[in-house]
Amino acid sequence: MGRIVIMNHVTLDGVMQGPGRADEDTRGGFTQGGWGHRSVTPDDAVGKAMGERMAAGGGLAGWLFGRRTYEQLLASWNAQGGPFKDALNNSPKYVASTTLEEPLPWPNSTLLRGDIVDGLRALKAQSGGVLAIMGSGVLIGSLMAADLIDEYLLMNHPLVLGTGRRLFPGGVHVSLRLTDSVTTATGVVIATYEPVRN
Repeated sequence: MGRIVIMNHVTLDGVMQGPGRADEDTRGGFTQGGWGHRSVTPDDAVGKAMGERMAAGGGLAGWLFGRRTYEQLLASWNAQGGPFKDALNNSPKYVASTTLEEPLPWPNSTLLRGDIVDGLRALKAQSGGVLAIMGSGVLIGSLMAADLIDEYLLMNHPLVLGTGRRLFPGGVHVSLRLTDSVTTATGVVIATYEPVRN
């Protein structure tokens, strides 16, 4: 059975919106985009932690995205190029959307329709590796409520924005256990949590 792993950048006040660039996600009039680069100097430890997490547990079996994150990554990384672009292009991608139509524009992409939670439960059961989620806050909320997330890898940036979309939705209670933490030279705390299950 596979594992669903969240890998997200967050601020100390839980904001996950637009860490990569100023125009990444301006919903709700959000003007603080690009904070992930603004708050600290780029740090190799963050990329290393993400790579290690993807290699663990049978390796990367695929990416899970909501529509917005899928479209943003497609536009951003295909323009930038590099090894991360190649990894995204070559890996299976599963996209939860009620508005996208097939064929999807990015190679190795599968559209998930209908009951997304049941579909991802089945995908997780079939998978032999890590199904990684970046961004995709709405999808994360649905998976949290269904107790389908196995690990949270959070890059906690030493920054409070006071505005923006938060990673964790209201009304969902999940008890977590810290399994690993590293503080980088730039002050980012890379924390790994697993849900406490009965």
